[in-house]
Amino acid sequence: MSTVLLVEDTVSLLDLVGGYLRDSGYTVILATNAKDALIQAVQKQPDAIVTDVVMPGMSGFELCRHLKKNPATEQVPIIICSSKDKEIDRVWGMKQGAAAYVTKPFTKEQILHAVKSVVG
Repeated sequence: MSTVLLVEDTVSLLDLVGGYLRDSGYTVILATNAKDALIQAVQKQPDAIVTDVVMPGMSGFELCRHLKKNPATEQVPIIICSSKDKEIDRVWGMKQGAAAYVTKPFTKEQILHAVKSVVG
């Protein structure tokens, strides 16, 4: 099964989404900030990345840009999972290289559908 890097600074959401993914057979790598996620993405080469937007230090949008500029991670599909639910946020996320955009609050089905849509 595929490996998903989950980037979320809220521990309860990290546990919740991580559980959804593990229960569906995915291997999950956890990161609580974007800087750690950049390192994990290069070292572990996940099949997909699910990231929050609003995080301390570096936003999920910035993380997207960094991942898409790096030859080691430019092909990894990114799913943005954010409370930022305006159309402009969605458009901006896609411009940064995201393959999918899920807004919080979300259902288990919505997040799993987004991951399946990018990794099969």
